[in-house]
Amino acid sequence: MEALEQVIDPELGIDIINLGLVYGVDVDENGDVLVTMTLTAMGCPLAATIQQDVRAALMPIEGVNNVDVNIVWDPPWTKDRLSRYAKIALGIS
Repeated sequence: MEALEQVIDPELGIDIINLGLVYGVDVDENGDVLVTMTLTAMGCPLAATIQQDVRAALMPIEGVNNVDVNIVWDPPWTKDRLSRYAKIALGIS
């Protein structure tokens, strides 16, 4: 999760953890990582970039063999998933 805080949403300028986009990270005994996440909007033109950034953030970690990113739309993302930091940064109360 700490490594994923380095992945910044290019449109919002805030990391995907504080945006509440990551729903789960599963690591199996072979070092294969599955990141289940969403995006703030369907059809996000930067989806491929964010997925690539997630892989780039996790692959250097010792023991990680492979990274898959699963984009899901259920449950849908809402502003309620924003961290306090993200709400302040975005001016949302």
